Amino acid sequence: MSKRSWLSFFTVLMISFGMLLPVAAEQTFNWVKSGTKVELENKFSFTVPEKMVYLNKEDTIKMEQQVGDIPTMREIGSVLPQEEADQWLLYMEYEETGHISDDEQNDIDAEELLQSYKDGTEEANKQRKPEDQFHVVGWNVEPTYDAKTHELEYSMLLESAQKEKFLNYKLQVLTRTGYVSFILVTDQEHLQADKQTLRASILKNFTVKEGHRYSDFDEKTDQVAEYGLTGLILGGLGLAAAKKLGLMALILAFAKKGWILIVVLIGAIAKFGKRLFGKKQTTENIEADEDKPSA
Repeated sequence: MSKRSWLSFFTVLMISFGMLLPVAAEQTFNWVKSGTKVELENKFSFTVPEKMVYLNKEDTIKMEQQVGDIPTMREIGSVLPQEEADQWLLYMEYEETGHISDDEQNDIDAEELLQSYKDGTEEANKQRKPEDQFHVVGWNVEPTYDAKTHELEYSMLLESAQKEKFLNYKLQVLTRTGYVSFILVTDQEHLQADKQTLRASILKNFTVKEGHRYSDFDEKTDQVAEYGLTGLILGGLGLAAAKKLGLMALILAFAKKGWILIVVLIGAIAKFGKRLFGKKQTTENIEADEDKPSA
């Protein structure tokens, strides 16, 4: 985790215990206590687990802005531990992309994706001062998809020029119309224990309502996303954003929470997107030629 991420985390932690900001500032956050059931986006419900607190969408964005993070505006809430020994932070986001096909579930090339991130990072590093460079170490958790639960998980380990390692772990649940991201901010040492907390306590209390589950998809009426699992691993908006909006839109879309550096993400998309879009364009050209009347 980067220094900024750690600073942000401990700042938030101190806020939660009322140890940093004056009472007036602390009261600007509406902490939701354990045992409370909250409704999210009219599609999900979440019961705050024991010994944890929850912030809604608006307060999560406010908290991020206060500690210097950049909101994506996809936030639907955040969860923090009340136990001082627990040093993690969880963001929940929802992106309505259209239904994401999981046809690629057996074709996710983790090594190719990793090399794409590495190549893009090193190319971008040429434009940065040596002390500001970052390097991809490897997958901390390789991309894995569970077809039964429609969950995709992955985590990439990064290293700064000062040899400081950091990561964010992502668990993404596909739904009828998009996906929910559970972004766990932690460190390598506590990742396994915190992942267990995420699954056993947080995910267990998170419900995708009937009618909005992945299995509720109706191909006759529902919109389909422009990318699959590979595009999701490349950053959610990934390939579609690279194609339609350009790099500045990607910077605005992904500049948050330190999950993956902008230089890494853009470099990977530039390499991977060119290849995939090139294939699509070639296919379109072939189809167009086939439709032309013969001379």
